[in-house]
Amino acid sequence: MSSNIKLLCSDLDGTLLGKPDATLLFRQVWETHPEGKRPSLVYNTGRLQQDALRTIQRSDLPHPEYLICGVGTMIYDMRNRSVMREFAEIMSENWDRDKAEQVVQSLTSAVRQPIQFQNAFKSSWYLHQAAAEQLKALEVGLAAAGLETVIVYSSNRDLDILPKYANKGNALEWLLKHLGLSAEEAVVAGDSGNDSAMFHIPGIQGIIVENAQPELVESTIHLPCYRAHSICADGVLEGLLNYGVIPLICSLDTSDEPREKHFDPEIRQLLNEASPEALTAEDQDYLKLAYNKAIEALRKNITPMGFSACSLTENETRGTDANYRSVWARDGAITIIASLTLDDPEIRDCQRATLKTLLTQASPHGQIPANVRIDDGIPDYSGVGGICSIDGGLWVIIAAYEYLRVTRETAFIREHLPALQRAMDWLTAHDSNYDALLEIPEAGDWTDLFGRSYNVLVDQVIWYRANIAFGRLLETLGQEKRAGEYLRWSQTIKLAILQRFWPTTATTPGITRTFADMQYSMGDTTYLLAQVTPFDFNWRCDIYGNLLAFLFNVLDVDRARSAFRFMWGVGVNEPFPVANLYPVVAPGDPDWKPYYAVNLLNLPNHYHNGGLWPFIGAKWVQFIARLGMKPLALQELLKLARLNQRGVQGEWEFNEWAHAKTGNPMGKAFQAWSAAEFILACHEVGLADT
Repeated sequence: MSSNIKLLCSDLDGTLLGKPDATLLFRQVWETHPEGKRPSLVYNTGRLQQDALRTIQRSDLPHPEYLICGVGTMIYDMRNRSVMREFAEIMSENWDRDKAEQVVQSLTSAVRQPIQFQNAFKSSWYLHQAAAEQLKALEVGLAAAGLETVIVYSSNRDLDILPKYANKGNALEWLLKHLGLSAEEAVVAGDSGNDSAMFHIPGIQGIIVENAQPELVESTIHLPCYRAHSICADGVLEGLLNYGVIPLICSLDTSDEPREKHFDPEIRQLLNEASPEALTAEDQDYLKLAYNKAIEALRKNITPMGFSACSLTENETRGTDANYRSVWARDGAITIIASLTLDDPEIRDCQRATLKTLLTQASPHGQIPANVRIDDGIPDYSGVGGICSIDGGLWVIIAAYEYLRVTRETAFIREHLPALQRAMDWLTAHDSNYDALLEIPEAGDWTDLFGRSYNVLVDQVIWYRANIAFGRLLETLGQEKRAGEYLRWSQTIKLAILQRFWPTTATTPGITRTFADMQYSMGDTTYLLAQVTPFDFNWRCDIYGNLLAFLFNVLDVDRARSAFRFMWGVGVNEPFPVANLYPVVAPGDPDWKPYYAVNLLNLPNHYHNGGLWPFIGAKWVQFIARLGMKPLALQELLKLARLNQRGVQGEWEFNEWAHAKTGNPMGKAFQAWSAAEFILACHEVGLADT
């Protein structure tokens, strides 16, 4: 352990809380070290005191020594069970809550939050999508009223008016001084905008978890923080390891705990009141075999131009199948991202070649080609029917950032930055009405021959992630100002997705209803809808879109659990994980299109119409693992391995897709993204590390 770190101060929700198995692992790692040798532990939360104490009691969190509550308005000494009065006295200087609330009401349309979110030194409001100018005007108005206050605005919604010394950073600075510690002797961890004040304490060290809100990432761009690759408490542990606070991260020990402990009651009932069986030694050997077979399958797709969509030697191509003899933007980018966990020079070179092939063929106005033919190097900017591919460019931008994050090849990315910038500009132009969401042409995304259009869920989720990725890419290249613009805009995209695709009958203060919201009489949903247009919305569940929404941090844990309960309940993972759509579209359905019968490709339970896709099955495993249900994730990984073992000509073909009822493989053999995503799923559940 590092001798100079004497205090850890961490946020709770979204940082130490949000992934149950990670919270438990944090407690186990923390308590591994003798109390006298580990740093002091402080929780710094927006929750008020009683709520925070209940949360600690009900969770697997270790007990802290101090608790900073109410966004820095109160400090509670856990050992003495008392409020620190000296700090409370400071809060009272030039503070008049009633007068502050009068100013807020006169200058904004903010709606007061419920009483449980208020205290004597905290006036909390809902103010949706407030512009910087509006917040500045509020700051001026409060000062004109003779008040010395701090405005904390987070999540594009939550407005807190606090005394001038009250924020998470000032409270922590006071506590450090009280304890006789310097900022250099402390490390902080957080995920949202109201945590930013902690990171701005001069000299302090910081950990920003992977699921951090863009507002925190933006506000800390200039600071030398550790940006974790893992979410929630896993990310905190990763940061503590980086700073030398802990010597290693051990494996989670659940030997003395019921396997189903961390499943909520509804999920336990869905699992028939039984916890998933532990893997046998035979199961583990089988999964290790599957992992190695996946690497073999991935290698079959290595070409000098980059990853082919499927093996060029094991598949017969005729007619439109000739498109498979290409480096595809979508397939190639997803394969890059999923295979970055492998430290293999040949695979790394192929990742680089894939990006180079696609980016050098970008059109002058910024369109990334749908694919580039391997045989003659000719780019194709459209798919079936001459429809452009929107999501291919989105995936390439994400892949470029992930490649940079892992390899640190800044010179290579800098060389292709003009093409990446043009691609972002081209994609941005598809938000023609400036509502933060892209308008997708019919069959213009990965479900090419399937008639989704306008605001399609999966494309909006990838669009959100692409803005985050491009912002972080620019930050890495030293262009902080422009990086901030993309990170800020991503917040607007996220809010638009949740408003548009998660209809509810509940009213939210300050929200103007869209057309889809006006259909509230149709009820509430428990997952993100597949598609929304100006005239209707599709109540089907896009499995892939919902999985990505959680993995890309659009959905919070509660919503993700809700979506999981629905998807598990309807059996999207049977007979194998996982169907891409539920329910399927049948002839006679208003959503049915005559061209679904072309080549009998999109009949019910086929292809994009509810077919089984192994690469989405791997995302299903990652989704469950991130929810903290690792035993269940391992069982689903086992089922996925059995699907990948199936083949048309032989075993371990890692086929493109399979029929949803029979489980028989129907697509091309040795599909690059099927193999790569299985490899990533193995790493996500820790299998590849054993």
